[in-house]
Amino acid sequence: MYKDIAQLIMYQDMDQNSILMRMSDIFRRYDLKESDNATITREIYTEIKRLLVVATDYAFDENLWQNYLTFILITQENPFSLTCEKVGASEGTVNTIVKNDFSIFRKLFHYDFSKIESELGINCFTLVTDYKSIVKKELMYNKNVSEKVRNLSQKLAAAQTDDDFFDAVSDFYKQYGVGMFGLNKAFRIAPKPDGSVKFIPINNMDKVMLDDLVGYEIQKEKLVKNTEAFVLGKKANNALLYGDSGTGKSTSIKAIVNQYYDQGLRMIEIYKHQFKDLSTVIAQIKNRNYKFIIYMDDLSFEEFEIEYKFLKAVIEGGVETKPENILIYATSNRRHLIKETWNDRSDMETSAELHRSDTIEEKMSLVNRFGCQICYSKPNQKGYFEIVSELAKRSNINISEDKLKLEANKWELNHGGVSGRTAQQFINHLLSEEEDD
Repeated sequence: MYKDIAQLIMYQDMDQNSILMRMSDIFRRYDLKESDNATITREIYTEIKRLLVVATDYAFDENLWQNYLTFILITQENPFSLTCEKVGASEGTVNTIVKNDFSIFRKLFHYDFSKIESELGINCFTLVTDYKSIVKKELMYNKNVSEKVRNLSQKLAAAQTDDDFFDAVSDFYKQYGVGMFGLNKAFRIAPKPDGSVKFIPINNMDKVMLDDLVGYEIQKEKLVKNTEAFVLGKKANNALLYGDSGTGKSTSIKAIVNQYYDQGLRMIEIYKHQFKDLSTVIAQIKNRNYKFIIYMDDLSFEEFEIEYKFLKAVIEGGVETKPENILIYATSNRRHLIKETWNDRSDMETSAELHRSDTIEEKMSLVNRFGCQICYSKPNQKGYFEIVSELAKRSNINISEDKLKLEANKWELNHGGVSGRTAQQFINHLLSEEEDD
């Protein structure tokens, strides 16, 4: 194993602490008799346990070793995989280099562990290459990843030649991309010691779709129109969804990502204290073959907060133009985002009946950088009942219309007033009572 892995070229930059590299070192020391059998056995068991942890996280099944090797291939960002993501595999010298690597991976796919198992008196490799998972895949947060891994793993295991192996992997890169961006819909960020940022997948993202949001048809239509233009490579605007709380602003953005994920749309959620990292984030994603929504939830600034200046510079006004594969979508309960005080008006100038305040204009200029502004307001009483009625119908709640309205009215009086969120909470309450019965 270690002799084969040492010949990798394009795919050689693997974490030395990865399961594959640790296993390779164990096999090298075993072959060269550098460690006793008890030590080798213990270290093999350690790596098998790590493999089982990964398998549980991603609901791998059947041949965990092949699933793991597939996971390595589809998360390895290198010049070949990134090029395939953008334009697919093309003829060139690099293909010869990559086929060498894929030939090695094909050998690893069918590696014969029987010799070392027999000599050490173990059977762990036999168990993990014929594994029956007890994890229910429909309950997995990483279901999207696990399905792709298992499907590609089966194709690679069935590949008769190195060319077949090459075609399967390169086709996957072209269709889904490579790395975490190819496998996940949404991400958060965390700083790295070198000044860059790490993208952390959000594996339990809400599966809500736009049809799940009752009402707000005009708002949803505007959001869909802007997002479709963006996904299709046309001109589109940064979007600000503002208005009352509980009206579906955040839900709409989550739903839009779910709807256009298959067309290459991804979302990166950034918090206010991370705005200083916006330029770094953009630099790391601007050349990828995806469309990115940088999502800012509940965006607002107090008068003493100056983070909005970072946001203004990134959206428009900086030296470097914002890449065409990036838009900013924000939600806020405030139309103007930045709290305005009477002190802001103290620098008012009057000249020829023209009134101007530099402070106010500076704060207003942030809102003006969102070309798509969509208002989500609370429904009236009638609209609230319509939402409740529709949600009850979808949940198969068997209750008379009059009683439903009466109970819904009682609920909203004690739970923050009429809104889509209040309506959903009321329906959840009714469903919980049905379960208790």
